[in-house]
This record gives sequence, structure tokens and C-alpha cells, in this order.
Amino acid sequence: MTDLPSEFLFALAAIAQEAGRVLLRHFRGPTVVKHKSDGSPVTAADEEAEALILSRLALLAPQLPVIAEEQMVRHPSESPGARFFLVDPLDGTEEFVRGRDEFTVNIALIDSGSPICGTVVAPAKNRAFFGASGEGAFEFPASIDLPDFKTAHRIHAREVPEQGPTVLVSRTHAHGEAQAFARQGAQIMPVASSLKFAVLAAGEADLYPRRGPTMEWDTAAGHALLEAAGGRMETESGEIFRYGKPGFRNPGFIARGAI
Repeated sequence: MTDLPSEFLFALAAIAQEAGRVLLRHFRGPTVVKHKSDGSPVTAADEEAEALILSRLALLAPQLPVIAEEQMVRHPSESPGARFFLVDPLDGTEEFVRGRDEFTVNIALIDSGSPICGTVVAPAKNRAFFGASGEGAFEFPASIDLPDFKTAHRIHAREVPEQGPTVLVSRTHAHGEAQAFARQGAQIMPVASSLKFAVLAAGEADLYPRRGPTMEWDTAAGHALLEAAGGRMETESGEIFRYGKPGFRNPGFIARGAI
């Protein structure tokens, strides 16, 4: 494992951080909310951040296709190939619209179904995370205008402490997970968006179960980050969690800290 992240990984984090600054310009200001065909909200912040990410990725890796959430609404794609980016420019739009700070920017690189690197930036939390297979996982303050290697510190998923696990659940889509784990004596921590994966990767919680529907761009960056930090993610039946599935829809899953 290298002592410092690669230039490519750091470049991905810088792109997500820049998109996070776009979101902050819109945050807690006048926001026009539209709704997509599935009923989920979208704002000008989503669209502006995605446009920036797409332009930056086209410069960084012009040969790689990008599957991005808002772009998929306009131009659905089913065949990105073996190697492609997955992008969610604003995960937690509902939190964003309500003025809550747990929204994120997500960029992941997929290779043959596996998330090999990813970055999750929570700009209103001033936390930026990135990680890759073989390189480890890192965090640095999202507010730094020109991040460099010296500002990043390595993070690690933790083993379950003796007092029991801390279980992360969605603020708006818990689907009974909280009640089931609370009955087993676990501490329940509601957290929105893909920030849950970053909390696991940073060793601040232990489990994140999800039975409700998600899309691949919701999970890929966090999944890559978590595995780089020593955690893991699998389907509810214990199978390897893959990307590039039909419709880019996810089954239920369980994300865990260190084994």
C-alpha cells in the first residue's frame, strides 16, 4: 500500500470538491425544485454540479464513459462497457432542499463490475473522502481551495467495539432496519446520503443495512471508499456486490466496517 494517494485518485477528489463548492453556492438559498418521472427531486444545483463533473472527467479521462444520475434521466444508457465512471452530483437532494448538511458529491470508477476507486465529499460538513483498492482511504477538509497530499490523512474502518455496534440508517428510508437492530441492543445513528459509507470508512460506525431501493450511483463511490478503508459491502444474501447491472438498480445490501 502506498503512503500517498495516486495523482489520479487525488484528481477525482479535487473534482468532487469543486462540485461541492457549486452546491454550497446554492445551499440554503432560493431553490426551484423540479421532480423527475420517478418522483424524486432535482434542482439547479444538481444540474450545475453534474455539468462541471462531466466537463472535468472529459479532460481527466476522455476515453471513459460516464453514467451520471441527471444525464441518465435525459439520455438513458445500458452499455457503458467494462470500465466507466458512476456519478451522483448531489446525493441527498431532499436534505439539501430542507437546509440540512448531510448531502454529498459522489464519483466512482468501475472496472469489470467492481468499484476500484471513489470519492465522497460532504461540502457542508467540510469533509472530503477518497480511496482506492491498493491505496487505502483518506480524508481532508473539503473547504481547502487547493488541496495537496499534506492535507490528507489516512482513515480506517473499525472492528465492532465491545459495547456493541453502531448501526447507520437512512433519515428518510429506514424501512424497519432501525427497529430490528435496536431490539438487538445496537446503537442507532440516522445519517443521510452516501455520508453513511464515509462514516463507516472513518471508523465512526459499524453497519449500514439497506433493504430499500437504491441506484448504482448512490453507492459506488461510498462502496469503493469503504473497501479501501478495510470494510466491505455485499448483498443481503452474502454475494459480491456488482455494478453495471440492468437499469443500474441495486438490490438490498449490508455495508460493514472492518472484519
